[in-house]
Amino acid sequence: MTRRIRDYGVKIGRMQTGEENSITDVKGVTVGHTTIDDGPHQTGVTAILPHQGSLFKDKLIASSHVINGFGKSMGLIQINELGTLETPIILTNTLSIGVAADALIDHMLEHNPEIGRTTGTVNPVVCECNDMLLNDIRGKVVRKEHVLNAIHSAEKHVEEGSVGAGRGMLCYSLKGGIGTSSRMIFLDHGTYTLGVLVLSNFGILSDLMVGGNPVGEKLKLAILQEREERDKGSIIIVVATDLPVSERQLHRIIKRSVTGLSRTGSIITTGSGEVVIGFSTHTTTPHHPSGKLLSIPVIHEEDMDVAFRAVGEATEEAVLNSLVTATHVVGRDGNERPAFKDLIEKYDIPLV
Repeated sequence: MTRRIRDYGVKIGRMQTGEENSITDVKGVTVGHTTIDDGPHQTGVTAILPHQGSLFKDKLIASSHVINGFGKSMGLIQINELGTLETPIILTNTLSIGVAADALIDHMLEHNPEIGRTTGTVNPVVCECNDMLLNDIRGKVVRKEHVLNAIHSAEKHVEEGSVGAGRGMLCYSLKGGIGTSSRMIFLDHGTYTLGVLVLSNFGILSDLMVGGNPVGEKLKLAILQEREERDKGSIIIVVATDLPVSERQLHRIIKRSVTGLSRTGSIITTGSGEVVIGFSTHTTTPHHPSGKLLSIPVIHEEDMDVAFRAVGEATEEAVLNSLVTATHVVGRDGNERPAFKDLIEKYDIPLV
């Protein structure tokens, strides 16, 4: 079984995790991967399905937030204008956003024959990170079938590390990728869940902090690294919750993901694109108007702080899970990055 950050004795924050400590602890959310591991081609696709019905017909309240805009994401403008999500979320490498969007559009057309006929078009949501060090990104090996496979294989159990879109990604100068975590939220009117999934591809080793421990500095000294790569990567943070919130409240929550990102050591450098997408599964919005008023319950503003804490803790732990579950990958031109777990064991670096 793959060891996650808690298996090394590191407990992040004070809140209780969900059963799987995963974004899929939010009921209805599933995640699928397609991993491409073929010599110089080290890349892939990750799909997040927010619920198991028709997202186009039953949209979810959603929001996005750009912490730093060095990125090529698709679909964020309409999310922020309308406050809804109507497709799965696809993650891949920078030069594959076109094929990913095309495949996602085909998936939506197949399941919604009214699109482009009796109703409008569709807003595909695709986010990316640049995996060009380990992956021959110019090869553009991601195909439509890879995207559709990630969608169709989505399940409750989330693989982490060097899988899917995370196959060729780096994190704090080491191997990065997919990570996830969740937190439970207990309020007088109910118990709710907030989950985070990250695609991590950012940071330099000396900045890495694990639960307040400057592990990156210790590792750098241990391996006598003379030079660090500049932070030119990115991170995509996907936040799911079943909290009853408005789009405005959700936006306030997902903005706080930066607190968890910062606690891992990130300073949000100029060349690193940090994008957050959030959605709530509590209330669906029908595509077609019924002639009746919509009823959208929301929590009180005084209940927001617990969600702020939850998203920060879950983001921090998801990043660390992406790092500690990643495996050593050799890719384009023999380029490689070691796995964090291999280094801490080799050099006996304590995490707590």
